[in-house]
Amino acid sequence: MHILNFISFQIHPSALKQGGIPLVACCISAAEQANVPITVHFDHGSSKYELVEALEMGFDSVMVDGSHLPFKENISFTKFISFLAQAKNMLVEAELGRLSGTEDDLTVEDYEARLTDVTQAQEFITETGIDALAVCIGNVHGTYPASGPSLRLDLLKDLHKMSSEKGVYLVLHGASGLSKELIKECIQLGVRKFNVNTEVRKAYMECLRNPKKDLIHVMASAKEAMKAVVAEKMHLFGSAGKAW
Repeated sequence: MHILNFISFQIHPSALKQGGIPLVACCISAAEQANVPITVHFDHGSSKYELVEALEMGFDSVMVDGSHLPFKENISFTKFISFLAQAKNMLVEAELGRLSGTEDDLTVEDYEARLTDVTQAQEFITETGIDALAVCIGNVHGTYPASGPSLRLDLLKDLHKMSSEKGVYLVLHGASGLSKELIKECIQLGVRKFNVNTEVRKAYMECLRNPKKDLIHVMASAKEAMKAVVAEKMHLFGSAGKAW
């Protein structure tokens, strides 16, 4: 399977609710004018209504998040959106298993978390026709505990063996805070997309806590802080200096 190296602007439903079509248009315009490959992705779409709306907004890809549903309902939900999205040549990511933690005010408690089951994942991929699978191997949204992450790399290895045979690549949400060594292991075990929302936001928020003299200086400082995080991650993920 040919893997592309790119950055992805990811818009969460809560951000889309606040920014609407102008936000999507702004991201698409910025991506088109960038001198590196950038895609615009609708992240964690958990309702049919918001996903169908997103299909008409110009996104390059969508994530169908039916992880809150029973297995068979997740298949049905994901299959429906996948059919519509791929008819528009859009890539489809879905999630099986469920991550704990908090992202954009959406909290999933530890007791609700579920690791991705390999047998279920095989059926899920076959039935839905997705392009990418977000897996839960002990990764969490937000900040990891002081003891650090505890990822099931043995499970990731089994998931990669199965998914690569079907031409589906793996996604790791909750990649903020993972060590360089752990990231490299995950890449070797088939992960081709990492989500690092928490670290980028942290850099932005730290700039706001130390304001400059004027708003324009605050925004410039925050922009540079976020760029530094992205540059570091691109280098870590092996995408720095790469093109399509």
